[in-house]
Amino acid sequence: MITAEESPFTLAACAEMVFTDLPLLERVERIAERGLEVEIWDWAGPGKNLKDMAATGAVFGSMTGYVTGDLTEADGIEELLSSARRSIEAAAVIGCPRLNLHGTGLDGRGLPVRPVTEVTGAMWARAALTCERIAALGRQSGVVFTLENLNLPTDHPGTPFSHPGDTRALVAAVDSPHLRMNLDLYHAQIGDGRLIDTCRESLPWIGEIQIADVPGRCQPGTGEIDYANVASALAGMGYEGVVAMEAWAEGDPADALDTFISTFTPRS
Repeated sequence: MITAEESPFTLAACAEMVFTDLPLLERVERIAERGLEVEIWDWAGPGKNLKDMAATGAVFGSMTGYVTGDLTEADGIEELLSSARRSIEAAAVIGCPRLNLHGTGLDGRGLPVRPVTEVTGAMWARAALTCERIAALGRQSGVVFTLENLNLPTDHPGTPFSHPGDTRALVAAVDSPHLRMNLDLYHAQIGDGRLIDTCRESLPWIGEIQIADVPGRCQPGTGEIDYANVASALAGMGYEGVVAMEAWAEGDPADALDTFISTFTPRS
């Protein structure tokens, strides 16, 4: 059996989406047993005892970096920065180095709290300034904030700065090692396609890559994306960073993780 240690990438899995019949702490332990980093969503959500998570000994790679707020509205910006500060404190409990952001706050269904039909030039300018302030928080605290692209047609209609090109533009404008892209290839496939080209264009600014197949948002091999080819292309580009399975398990979760690990351990 191929192990995560054989991959040229640092592999991770989202505990919110696999072993969902188990309590969260047991999911964390199952993922860690496979040699994978563990990712979680909203650290302030019900059932999230960070001290208990830390006691598992798991390596946590990423968690949500805000609770409320957005990048463009005056009150939303201050909410975002305030909750980012609280997120930094929470991340320190579990030793989590990456904190994830979106273009705006999302509700429990993943829909934007403030839907946007058109992103204006003024909104772009305010978002860039907010990202500079976020990067400064990251620098002061020694963490990296990652800005994730989302898809509009299926999961997150009305979310501003949703395309990979949008997140790349904001991250590149700030140009700080404490603000990087979370390039989500599931969302990119639905919204834009061109996954390998998008990876290549984004390479200097990527802090993490997340994956799931399309349609269905399950493990590689359940949909239309040739993730083995994507993995080989990433290795060929010299990417050695994090690849995280943020996907539901179709069938047995242990088998889903096996498939993910083998897919992202390309053979020469």
